[in-house]
Amino acid sequence: MIASTHLTKLIRFLQEDLAISASSMAIGLKQLENNPGPLPMILWQYGLVTIEQLDRIYDWMDAA
Repeated sequence: MIASTHLTKLIRFLQEDLAISASSMAIGLKQLENNPGPLPMILWQYGLVTIEQLDRIYDWMDAA
């Protein structure tokens, strides 16, 4: 339950603060199902976020 709540907050941050599109999120979440790992890294590996956005995501995760 805690992990799901954290994932929900992360997704909200990605969409609201970083303006990651719903289609990019759908791709990332689909890849997460097939290849469990940190969502931010999956998004970066698939070119859905920049390295600068990845840094912001990890800064947000550290503060959360």
